[in-house]
Amino acid sequence: MVDVLSTDISRRALLGGLAAGLAVNGAGVGSATGQPRAGGRIRIASTNSSTADTLDPAKGSTATDYIRHYMLYSGLTQFDGQLRGRPGLADRMVTQDNIVWNIRLRRGVHFHNGKPLTVEDVIFSLLRHRDPAAGSKVKTVADQFASARRAGPLELQLRLTGPNPDLPAILAVSHFLIVENGRRDFSKANGTGPYIAHEFAPGIRTIVRKNPNYWKPGRPYLDEIELIAIPDEISRVNALLSGDVQMVNAVGPGSVKRVRATSTHSVMEIPSGLFTNLIMRRDNPVTANPDFVLAMKYLQDRELIKRALFRGFATIANDQPISPIDPNFNPNIPQRPLDPDRAKFLLKRSGLLGVRLPVYAAPVANGSIDMGSVLQEHAAQIGLKLAINRVPSDGYWATHWMKHPMTFGNTNQRPTTDMMFSLFFQSKALTNETGWNHPRFDRLLLEARSTTDAALRKEIYGEMQLVVHQHGGLAIPAFISLLDGYDRRLKGMFPIPLGGFMGYNFAEYAWWDA
Repeated sequence: MVDVLSTDISRRALLGGLAAGLAVNGAGVGSATGQPRAGGRIRIASTNSSTADTLDPAKGSTATDYIRHYMLYSGLTQFDGQLRGRPGLADRMVTQDNIVWNIRLRRGVHFHNGKPLTVEDVIFSLLRHRDPAAGSKVKTVADQFASARRAGPLELQLRLTGPNPDLPAILAVSHFLIVENGRRDFSKANGTGPYIAHEFAPGIRTIVRKNPNYWKPGRPYLDEIELIAIPDEISRVNALLSGDVQMVNAVGPGSVKRVRATSTHSVMEIPSGLFTNLIMRRDNPVTANPDFVLAMKYLQDRELIKRALFRGFATIANDQPISPIDPNFNPNIPQRPLDPDRAKFLLKRSGLLGVRLPVYAAPVANGSIDMGSVLQEHAAQIGLKLAINRVPSDGYWATHWMKHPMTFGNTNQRPTTDMMFSLFFQSKALTNETGWNHPRFDRLLLEARSTTDAALRKEIYGEMQLVVHQHGGLAIPAFISLLDGYDRRLKGMFPIPLGGFMGYNFAEYAWWDA
């Protein structure tokens, strides 16, 4: 029998040095002598917002959504600094085979409207993702949920379609936050989270106020948080330094020195698996051509991108999405170099050397415009004409991303290898960016879930990384460090590599020292 409360650390022990070091080295970020203070109002700015902003956790698709949802809702588990699933609304999760999970809920939890949390709320929240009509962004992950049934007043049994030891971490993802039974209208929010929605204007702002009946005694500390979006990085940093906002994410590498030069603000760096990638769709004859795709990968100037675009706040990547901070990272795949001559040979063989192709980029896809310019320059030197179309951040994900033969994506670290592959590379995934279908990859994904041997699972994941490296339609040049700018009076934060703003979870930890 495995109890997540006592054995989840061993499951993630392979994270070892780097991720563990993040938790230790980040422990002092924003800290202060003495106890946290209650009270205060802050304003924070994320990178993007639109009329598609949502109060439904299942439909969250941007950092702004994730931040909002973690403020308003709670999950069965929640992340620590090493991306381990820790107790949340569930104070116990027990399994014997990684298939049948017995979950016990915490007592005394209430929704914002006063309704007690019940087993039925949890069962509904988990199983609704399987319904295509729900529009869940994690349907392919939730398809593992074979059934869920009540096992007692505060107990349920969740049965998976096959073994998955990563379930505690999966359930900490924002999409799986718990909503009330039967809730389908999300024009208003009713969660069990640390804050209550006061105002929600999609594309404009969200204002939340402290939940006085939050199930964690003494938290949250802040009275009110306003969440807005400022797409332009320079404007976002200016808002921070002027005091208009107290924290921002996605500080540009070129702005770090400027922020750190002040006595009032600083920047927190968190090495991460975040990447900006060139997407080459399989439903277009040009970008589906394997020689063309491989040529684009050989035109990636990874060293320049790391040095010039990200000022060293990055790690070289190798056209597959699993970063070195993941315990299942495969270091044995030969690094693909910049090789224009090889790219020219491949383009000649494909018959596409003289064509003119548009590439769509936007500031919201971190570094994509500059990455596109670097690619364009190298392509021009071998006779390939790429037109880099810079489009506004507003509406980019709905209007352009995956809608053209070549666009840029921007993907955050996922808590498990399985989730990264399930959400973006499994053939039926809604966010399978290139639209690729690789039957062996899909089989390996299921095989990795079913094995109870951690070493074998890592070997399988290693092969899957090689498959994506060799055959995938993504060019991934670098893994980008997360850079959050903050007012030094904002305390209590530590790095969580999932994303900025403490993996979007900052709201219940942060306090204002003023």
